[in-house]
Amino acid sequence: MADPGALPILVTGGAGFIGSNFVRQWLAEESSPIVNLDKLSYAGNLDSLADLAADRRYRFVHGDICDRRLVSGLLAEVRPRAIVHFAAESHVDRSIDEAAAVLETNVVGTFRLLDAALGYWESTGRAALFRFLQISTDEVFGSLGPEGRFAETSPYAPNSPYSASKAAADHFARAYHRTYGLPVIVTRCTNNYGPRQFPEKLVPLTILNALEGRPLPVYGDGRNIRDWIHVEDHCRAIRCVLERGGPGETYNIGADCPRTNLQVVETICGQVDQLRPQSAGGSCRRLIEFVQDRPGHDQRYAIDAAKIRRELGWTPREGFETGIERTVKWYMEHAEWVDGVRSGRYRQRQGLRDQGPSPSR
Repeated sequence: MADPGALPILVTGGAGFIGSNFVRQWLAEESSPIVNLDKLSYAGNLDSLADLAADRRYRFVHGDICDRRLVSGLLAEVRPRAIVHFAAESHVDRSIDEAAAVLETNVVGTFRLLDAALGYWESTGRAALFRFLQISTDEVFGSLGPEGRFAETSPYAPNSPYSASKAAADHFARAYHRTYGLPVIVTRCTNNYGPRQFPEKLVPLTILNALEGRPLPVYGDGRNIRDWIHVEDHCRAIRCVLERGGPGETYNIGADCPRTNLQVVETICGQVDQLRPQSAGGSCRRLIEFVQDRPGHDQRYAIDAAKIRRELGWTPREGFETGIERTVKWYMEHAEWVDGVRSGRYRQRQGLRDQGPSPSR
């Protein structure tokens, strides 16, 4: 392969939440081109990347990772030095109602992408610098008890169709490394938050409802614990793994910010109260409503990210409270983006049938 600094990388799912933030960070801080392959399912939003259209280093390709012929042709044309695989159906509630769609994209799609990547890699003479990054989640580990953290060696025990599909995809990625030698690296990250997240997820849903004086639904008793990381820190970690990670390795990514769901909602309320004080009725905490719990709701996640810090030198930059403040401000300042998602106009601009956001809690 040529000078790696001059070769593009290919990302899948780059119009989604984490993917779009990665594309933006890449173009802001790296010099090489980036190609974004996305089928634009309901959470894929080109409005998140609209201001990058004039950047000659950026190219968008509308396509499905399940289309083996399309993917193989694109790899032969682009000849990337790496594939960063974000594309996934990622909402747990949706996976409970639409498990078949999750299986098709997250498992079958990953298999076909891996198979196409293997063919491409072999066509390069098994280039030593090539990497396939499988972007995964801490949800594959299942639920923790009151103590301990997930390590890279923790056993998989997924409890939802979404986490089961990601676990299966991870196993395929590992198998392609062990069986065929494909230089795969797997990263597993904690819950992300930040700008451009689809409004059905907890953080943006709570922010927008709080700003509008609408109910703030919280599952069960609100005591389920998640480990949180700002999406920009996650993207920096992925770039670190791409640069310095070893083939066949796995890296847990987390910022050591465990919070109960109720604490997350209350933190958001505190920021909204400061930035847009309620004219009547006091704090938006009064809007919190406890609703029926999700089936199979894992109680606690926590990641041990010591390996990536120790071996690759990555550390998170954003604290939870400051990150939430930045996120609240972003949604307050980007009402047009929010309105485009809620109204479905973003789908119409993309020439796609409106699938619409599902009701979310």
